[in-house]
Amino acid sequence: MTDTTQKKISFVLKLNNMEFWDTEYYGNTLLDYTISLGIILGTVIAAKLLYWLSKNVIKKMTQKTKTNLDDIIVDMVEEPVVFGLVLWGTWYALGLLNYPVSELSAADIEEGIKIPYSHTRQFVNHLFNFLLVINITWLIARVVDALIEEYIVPLTEKTESDLDDQLLPLFRKGLKIIVWTMGIVVGLNNAGYNVGAIIAGLGIGGLAFALAAQDTVKNFFGGIMIFADKPFKIGERIQIGDIDGFVEEIGIRSTRIKTLAGRLVTIPNSMFSEDAIENIDKEPTRKVVLNLGLTYETTSEQMEQAMQLLKDISASHTDKINEEVLVSFNSFGDFSLGILFIYYIRKEADILDTQSAMNLDILKKFNAAGLDMAFPTQTVYHQAVK
Repeated sequence: MTDTTQKKISFVLKLNNMEFWDTEYYGNTLLDYTISLGIILGTVIAAKLLYWLSKNVIKKMTQKTKTNLDDIIVDMVEEPVVFGLVLWGTWYALGLLNYPVSELSAADIEEGIKIPYSHTRQFVNHLFNFLLVINITWLIARVVDALIEEYIVPLTEKTESDLDDQLLPLFRKGLKIIVWTMGIVVGLNNAGYNVGAIIAGLGIGGLAFALAAQDTVKNFFGGIMIFADKPFKIGERIQIGDIDGFVEEIGIRSTRIKTLAGRLVTIPNSMFSEDAIENIDKEPTRKVVLNLGLTYETTSEQMEQAMQLLKDISASHTDKINEEVLVSFNSFGDFSLGILFIYYIRKEADILDTQSAMNLDILKKFNAAGLDMAFPTQTVYHQAVK
């Protein structure tokens, strides 16, 4: 018989010996620990089985019904219920164990406590009380949010106004904050904390918090201004300061804009109440001012030809720009003869594509006509010394 076999036989004999199971560690026998561990593992297995039944049996049954309400409830409830089952099983298993009893402190005696108790058991009970309330809060928040998504969002999409579409995300976030705040307060209360004292303590630092939250308050009222005045909406192109782009998301604290370069910029809403906003999409046309410069070698006939070419180029792009354009020989510059060219891009046309097409046509036509664009030059005249 090998040593390994002997060790296995010895271990089996120990398991069959009740004295082995009666061995105590920290106030509990090995049998106590084994029973608690078995309950926890059994609860986990039961939770996995329940989750499998929900996915493969219950959901198939709800899919056959005419309403979506049961599908939503099952989908939102299954995970919190499974977690709650594991939580309860663990709590029950740990409750079977013995915990060291602490001696009464002076604070305990002042509170009228006469029987010694276990601080560890008290901590475990408070912890699981808190987690249980948080789990219920999670369940409520999931169900409420799913019901809003299923029933309220489609209603707002059918209305002609964009205000409800913009306010609904704020309402959902606000409702989540309320649900979770209430859940945390109830959880802390169940865990043995004096919530009133905590709130009173927060009130002491309220002034400091208010001073620190000035920017947040400004951003909040800036968001209210956006929803009330509606200077722009999601999808529109706006310009504020040096930022030019399309509105991606409007929040209660900030607004996200995707710039023409493709970058996502987050702007505090307070800026919209302080700075001027240019809503480019609400303009019937977009004005483009182009200053061209020809060399001083340009003759008057060539200048007239250049101005006529600009008018002809405009006439060939009337599908993208207005017919009315302004072409003017407007200046004698330091190194060029200036031509002012103003045209208006239609709202439905792409501004970058239109500008690119116009500039290419100008370059081609001017080169073909032999018109030279000016650049900074310096002419030095040398006078012969007699």
